[in-house]
Amino acid sequence: MKSLALFLAGAALFAAPVFAADAPAAPAAPAAHAHSATPAAVGDVIRDPSDLPGPLARRGPETVKVNLDTIEVTGQLDDGSTYHYWTFNGKVPGPFVRVRVGDTVEVQLKNAADSAMMHNVDFHAVTGPGGGAAATMAEPGVSKGFTFKALQPGLYVYHCATPMVAQHIANGMYGLILVEPEQGLSRVDHEYYVMQGEIYTEQAHGTEGELTESLDKLLAETPEYYVFNGAADALVKKPLKAKTGETVRIFFGVGGPNKTSSFHVIGEIFDKAYPLASITSAPMTDVQTITVPPGGAAMTEFKVDVPGRFVLVDHALSRMERGLKGLLVVDGAAQPEIFKSHQTDDPSGASMGH
Repeated sequence: MKSLALFLAGAALFAAPVFAADAPAAPAAPAAHAHSATPAAVGDVIRDPSDLPGPLARRGPETVKVNLDTIEVTGQLDDGSTYHYWTFNGKVPGPFVRVRVGDTVEVQLKNAADSAMMHNVDFHAVTGPGGGAAATMAEPGVSKGFTFKALQPGLYVYHCATPMVAQHIANGMYGLILVEPEQGLSRVDHEYYVMQGEIYTEQAHGTEGELTESLDKLLAETPEYYVFNGAADALVKKPLKAKTGETVRIFFGVGGPNKTSSFHVIGEIFDKAYPLASITSAPMTDVQTITVPPGGAAMTEFKVDVPGRFVLVDHALSRMERGLKGLLVVDGAAQPEIFKSHQTDDPSGASMGH
């Protein structure tokens, strides 16, 4: 398989020591009160996992404006192949929306004039008919909107809900909205935004050129590609980063539309995990793998103790060969009292495992 060959050929990427040049990304900027449309450059639909607003400094409710542009764009799916995506704001997943419980949220959706399809948005965080889907059903060139009150804290999926709903989701139209509790979330050093999806192409996995969607495979639930953040091996190209001793929070969601994920970070254990993204419930502790259904989410937190390259996977591991893998790159001094390889050819102790 092409994906497996590329992965094995790049094994040094996973096993090599981490150098100072692999510096962690800067901390996220404070959250703005307006989430604006920022169209992607042609060819790159991958949402950088660090592209999300930081924790809300405020504690009182406010009015938050969320602007979503539905953009159909051809982007890089895999090395040598492209795909015509349907997106919110030009990236997959759509923008990470961050509000507080009690906020009034004004959603404005604009369907680009050159779209071939009608589009809308359904927020799972909404208490109201269709999650806003009927209120935002927009033809090309048309804007629609609605207002809702964020009543319950949690991490929720949003997605296009235009029939055929599964088709719109499979083509990239999904994202996450975090409704923070009144007291906010605990402090961590890094927050990351990761979503899993499936892409159904007429052509077999690994085919080069412009690939086209397959409705037959979609209805049969047999995807050719599994992806984190929109494209094959996207989070190898745009990895998560941290330093030893730092804490990491991953907001993880499954756009789907069909497959459940067994989310796992090879070589790490989740200190805290919030199943089904019930962030006001007591977390589970010391969790190896967390199950997330399509249209669902989870929040995980952990401290990174040793340097190396840690691989993000769905533990339905055959999916790695179809594009579903990512990297957490951890820089820092070796911690031999925690982990020490006996092999001279693996000084970082970062080889694949689990």
